[in-house]
Amino acid sequence: MDKPDVVLVMNVANGFWLPFFKVRRIPTLLNVDGIEWDRQKWGRAAKFVFRVGARASALWADELVCDSHEIVRRWRNDFRVEGTFIPYGGDVPGGLPVEPGLTSRGYVLVVARFVPENTIEEFLRAVELMPSDTDVVIVGSSGYGGEFDERARALSERRQNVRWLGHVNDDRRLFALWQHAGVYFHGHSVGGTNPALVQAMACKAPVVARDTVYNREVLGDFGRFVDPTPEAIRDAVLALLSDSAQQEVLREGAFVRSREIYSWEAVCEGYEQALLRLIDTSRRK
Repeated sequence: MDKPDVVLVMNVANGFWLPFFKVRRIPTLLNVDGIEWDRQKWGRAAKFVFRVGARASALWADELVCDSHEIVRRWRNDFRVEGTFIPYGGDVPGGLPVEPGLTSRGYVLVVARFVPENTIEEFLRAVELMPSDTDVVIVGSSGYGGEFDERARALSERRQNVRWLGHVNDDRRLFALWQHAGVYFHGHSVGGTNPALVQAMACKAPVVARDTVYNREVLGDFGRFVDPTPEAIRDAVLALLSDSAQQEVLREGAFVRSREIYSWEAVCEGYEQALLRLIDTSRRK
């Protein structure tokens, strides 16, 4: 089997393999992914593995890819290494039909895995504080059942204007939900550039996001930011839901920003340049 010119490695959990490539003089480009050891869903053992894997990645990878400038800064501060900024992209759909039973720009949408760092508990409590005639669509689940799934199910059974769709694997349906939402709430708090947020922007969804450095970096001036409390989420969501002019400003601004920074063309070009750069450097040695 021929030796590859370069290896693309995804996630620091695979950093333990890097010495194998180093010994064989194969250059490596490693995407660090998020700050996995900060995620509440992992136990102490898993967090330890991710942290050690990150140190191995910082030591042995020839070049690191970070999906946000904040992740670049975090790696610079924590591990004294630099990273190359290459984010994620979003698909731009054509005009899609609104979900039956919903009104375009008339409902609140959340799309997330049911884990604590995605602010799901606070969002579900915020929905309970909203007027009963507020249309709310909840997309996501824990994947294995649990408290958040049960609360979403109970909420949808108790309030006819709340729909819990669970996991949606039909991209056209998901894109349509983003495209026609009056407000998309994005509660992700850990990691860098979130693919769901980028896709929401590409679908022109008006965004209310949890106030984090990562979400502010992605949205720039074209999102509303809130503290992770039920009352703050309720107030921000209802204010934007009733303000069609502000919806349009946020929709169009976020869409333009997504095309300027978060297009798949730019992402692919970034990876191509990084991989070719490593190949060229390796051949010059």
